[in-house]
Amino acid sequence: MLRKKLFRTMGRYKAQFISMVIMVALGIGVFLGFQMEWYTLDRNSAKTYEATGFADYRILSESFFTREELEAVAAIPGVFDATRFLRVNVAVKGDTDLLGLSVSSNPKVSGIFVTSGEDYDPSGRGFWLSDQYAAKNGVRLRDRLTLVYAGPFGTVEITAPVLGLAKASEYMICLQDETQIMPDYNSYGFVYMSPALLRESMGIEAYTQINLTSDLSKEEIVPRIDKALGRTSLVLSKDEVVSWAETQGEIEEGITMGSILPVLFLAIAILTMVTTMHRLTASEKTQIGLLKSLGFQDSRILRHYSAYGLTIGLAGSVLGVGIGCLLAWYIMNPEGAMGTYVDLIDWALYVPSFCWIVLAAVIGFLTLISFLSVKSMLRGSAADALRPYSPKRVRPLPLEGTGFWKRMRFSGRWNLRDSLRHKSRTGMTLFGIIGCMVLLVGALGMNDTARSFVTVFYDEATAYESKLNLSVDETGNEAALALAEARQGDWAAVSSVQVGEAPVGLEIYHVPHGLIRFIGKDMSELSLSPEGVYICDRIARDNGLAPGDRISFSPYGSSETYEATVQGILRSLSESVILSDEAADRLGIPYSINTVYTRETGVEAGGVISSVQSKQSILQSFDKFMELMNTMILLLVAAAVVLGLVVLYNLGIMSYTERYREMATLKVVGFRDRQIGRILIGQNLWLTVLGVVIGLPAGVGVLQYLLTALASDYEMKLTLGPITYAVSILLTFGVSLLVGWMIARRTRSIDMVESLKGVD
Repeated sequence: MLRKKLFRTMGRYKAQFISMVIMVALGIGVFLGFQMEWYTLDRNSAKTYEATGFADYRILSESFFTREELEAVAAIPGVFDATRFLRVNVAVKGDTDLLGLSVSSNPKVSGIFVTSGEDYDPSGRGFWLSDQYAAKNGVRLRDRLTLVYAGPFGTVEITAPVLGLAKASEYMICLQDETQIMPDYNSYGFVYMSPALLRESMGIEAYTQINLTSDLSKEEIVPRIDKALGRTSLVLSKDEVVSWAETQGEIEEGITMGSILPVLFLAIAILTMVTTMHRLTASEKTQIGLLKSLGFQDSRILRHYSAYGLTIGLAGSVLGVGIGCLLAWYIMNPEGAMGTYVDLIDWALYVPSFCWIVLAAVIGFLTLISFLSVKSMLRGSAADALRPYSPKRVRPLPLEGTGFWKRMRFSGRWNLRDSLRHKSRTGMTLFGIIGCMVLLVGALGMNDTARSFVTVFYDEATAYESKLNLSVDETGNEAALALAEARQGDWAAVSSVQVGEAPVGLEIYHVPHGLIRFIGKDMSELSLSPEGVYICDRIARDNGLAPGDRISFSPYGSSETYEATVQGILRSLSESVILSDEAADRLGIPYSINTVYTRETGVEAGGVISSVQSKQSILQSFDKFMELMNTMILLLVAAAVVLGLVVLYNLGIMSYTERYREMATLKVVGFRDRQIGRILIGQNLWLTVLGVVIGLPAGVGVLQYLLTALASDYEMKLTLGPITYAVSILLTFGVSLLVGWMIARRTRSIDMVESLKGVD
């Protein structure tokens, strides 16, 4: 009998039950999807690192490492394995594409994972090409490529067949340099070749890195490396390499995002369930009394009504798991959002073990909510239980004795009293509106901030068309200066220095043509002073520096230490100390010009030009980034609208049920359906106004936190345009009005005679 009653009651309150199932499914789905996203990336990136022997440390040098130096490093206690490694950008002959050319003398370290074709052979006479680049550019196995490398020893052409297609953890995030945010395999990929082909092509073993695996900390291993090599060396840990740092950054971002937005969804779902189940069991009070009077034991009635929460929890969880898997797969697949950024050897989905614990806890908690809601109704005798539920009486408000109260319309007084009588429902409605506003402001504000970033850094700060990367030879800066003068270009000398214990860039600029501009902390343009240096915001934060302070830095491979005054703080794409060539000359800093910026297009590599990067290729990278961001923004906006609709509709139905007899009384005394509908909509609008007032600053605060926690490397400045405010407010009010209209329509079906038969 009770089983039939279970389904009859669900049918009677189908709107509430369906909305609760949807809320639980959304809460669990969003929570599970976000957790699966970062955990899947963590597991699958670890597979890629292990399969390709990703190095823990990289020793960099401007000269070539010998076999004896490799043996000295490999003999360091705590070093597991090591390899000499070459990584340079080369041009594809007959095309404008660039490839990152790599050679590893020991394929067990910084090697590749072959996806098709021949296995990697250290003595092979061919290339192992990025499978992503090959797919985008129509390159097949056995096709012959000619790579052009312009280096210190002149221009070298290497022609060989593509023996295999591969993935490499060194290029797991395949970016040409720090100016690119997203990989673009149409114009840039990677290629490996064998040590034998390197010797044959160049006549020497030109390895500028030693990569090694070790479980020692950087503080432990650097002194040992310096002792083994007999000089101070530039050592980068994997935390300072894009393929590791950016991937771990994505994982940390996923964890951070997973602790904010999904938890918000889940909390709203659970709190909505608490309020709804309490009101539902209150509506069932007479039925509970009848069951008790018919002889059903309290324990049997408790099990029956607890089944409502259990059923909602199970149905919502099953749907939620499906939604979570779809959401995770939408992001984590080779063609999805993460697939455009990270190149993994496997894309299997994984669920963190704690998610199943959370899932079980949610189901258990929903069941407990139902149990406790009914238990309070069973106190006393059957006669007590048979009495209909009546809300708590509200004491007269202090406001009621004022002239303002007397001037208020009847609808305003009624809604205010009702809101205070049903505080939990009012609070949940307000919470849902605030959550909707936070999601909308956060999502649309991210779009504004990213677009402002691109506009400032690339439309305004970047006036060049081509960036020419130079290969410095024995002629020093003479050839670079002649090239810059001939092409009416600006130039830069970029190297690495040590600030404290951290390696950062040292960028020296000569910009008479204004092809490179510098952006201050307030996002305005500034000029480099002929005295002192400028530092990026990250260096200032990490070292507690401000304009006027003194900063010390030491170039790698040199025993010199330079000290300068901080003239200002910049927003920069890279972590760098920046100064003019005049300031460098005054400080006595030697430099080698390795970059020229020009307005010319179609420049080809050759001579001192080792590779060319166009501004257009960088902007295309940002177009992909914006496409990815727009997809995520649409998802968040849709989630915000669904959240608002479901929560407000569920609570609106609850409000309608609770006030059914009151609205019937209003109809009896002459109120029309339209007037009653306006009263219902008016209460929603009151709460919407309050929710918007609280939600706007809350959304801005959440966005600022996310920018600080997730995007600090890009040094973005929070930017929100008037359209963001307008759309967020209009969407929230639109959702509120739509739900209010849907509830107001129900007043037409109120049965005045039947509803007023009850006993007060």
